[in-house]
Amino acid sequence: MRNREVLKLFKSLHRTRQHVFKDDTKALEAARLKINEEFKNNKEETSSEKITELMKIASDVEIILRTSVIQGVHTDSGKILIIPRKEVLQDTVPFCDTPKQKS
Repeated sequence: MRNREVLKLFKSLHRTRQHVFKDDTKALEAARLKINEEFKNNKEETSSEKITELMKIASDVEIILRTSVIQGVHTDSGKILIIPRKEVLQDTVPFCDTPKQKS
């Protein structure tokens, strides 16, 4: 049962990697190598507590990738064009650097 959960998480990370870094071959490859390396390094782990901890870390990484990473593309004018995905677009309160008056 645990092996199935680990494999599911491994595949989920790779699907997220492919979605987040779409059209960026360097980032796709670097993320692929890092995911594979981390899972390979911990392949022989037998401690249930440690496996649970590692799975939590991997799950958190998947969420961060999916909700926080934004691609940018260098343009000819020396600027970066941001390519947001719908997962990272959130309703936010505009920043105001003037303090509110206390009533």
